[in-house]
This record gives sequence, structure tokens and C-alpha cells, in this order.
Amino acid sequence: MFCQGYGLTETAPGATFLEASQSARKVGSAGVPVFFANVRVAGPDLADAVVGEVLVQGPNVTPGYWRDPEATAAAFSEDGWFHTGDIARIDEEGHLHIVDRVKDMYISGGENVYPAEVEAVMFEHPAVAEVAVVGVRDATWGEVGRAFVVRRQGADVTEDELRGFLLRRLAKYKIPRYFEMVDDLPRTGSGKIHKPALRDHPAP
Repeated sequence: MFCQGYGLTETAPGATFLEASQSARKVGSAGVPVFFANVRVAGPDLADAVVGEVLVQGPNVTPGYWRDPEATAAAFSEDGWFHTGDIARIDEEGHLHIVDRVKDMYISGGENVYPAEVEAVMFEHPAVAEVAVVGVRDATWGEVGRAFVVRRQGADVTEDELRGFLLRRLAKYKIPRYFEMVDDLPRTGSGKIHKPALRDHPAP
């Protein structure tokens, strides 16, 4: 049994919480809205959606960014909902499940692709130690996936093996077009994978 929650610095910091009694039954969920907070998932038109961006409203949400009115205006909808930049889905019982970051999602052939989903499946392969997937421009599909893979020590795996592994588990449009084997992945000062650096990596 465990407790976990979801939030941002701007939500001081909680937005949802998964109560301990639900930790096993709802494993993987970020829980339900905390006391006094309103949380919803919205599409590009800001209408409620099953999968979309997480919006938060309540007394726990910052009134804005210090001396930065432009950033404040960009972060809030006209009716006061804070844009988190995270994509999630809400299940039939109202529990939030984080899917990915808005800025990491890419559109391939008109279909939304969430790199976190692809990465989670790739992690199931025994030869994969680390992986990061980003969207890159493509003349035919608009964008396609590019996977940077760090193999486990002593393990070997080919691009064709990884593609076949994914094809048995994901829709074809979610399969990265490119696979690159690398020794390590660029990271930020806090240890997170720095995806902008991967997007700027020379094209294959």
C-alpha cells in the first residue's frame, strides 16, 4: 500500500492524490482532485475530453508568474483554468492517469503519438536500459518517431528486432521510423532526459 499524488509548483504543489486504499486497485493512477481543487481534462478547444491537457483551478493555484504578465496570460484560460502542459485521461471513476507532456506529443499522419507510451513498451524489452522517443519532421506523415536507445551492458539488439517487438504491442503509426543506439542520453541538471537536445540531434 502506498500514497502518491500529482501536481506542479504552480499548484502549490498538489492537484490530485491517490488515496492509500486505492493504491493497488488503481495502480498507475495519479488519483482524484485534492480538497478545494478543480481538475479536468480538455481538448484543444478547451471542451471536456477523455484524453487531453490537464487544467487546474482553485485557491492552491498561483495567481501568476512574478513580473511576467505574458507568461501568466499564456498559462491561464480566459475563465481562469491553469494549463499544466501535461496530457492525461480520466477513467470512468474520475481517476486521473498521466499520459505525457503536451510538448512531447507529436502528430503522425493525423494521429496523436505519445512518446511516453512507446517508451514504456520499449522498456519491456530485456536489452533496453534507457530509451527516449521524440517526433521529427517527415515529408509524408508530418512527423515520425525517432527512438534513442541505450542497451543494457552486454546486451545486443537490432533495429529490426525492436521494430518487430513493438509491432506486436502497438499500432503501426506509433512505431518510431528511426532507431539509434547511443551510449547515453543527454540530461538536465535535475537528471531528467533533455529531449530538446535530442530533437536538435542531426538527422539520421
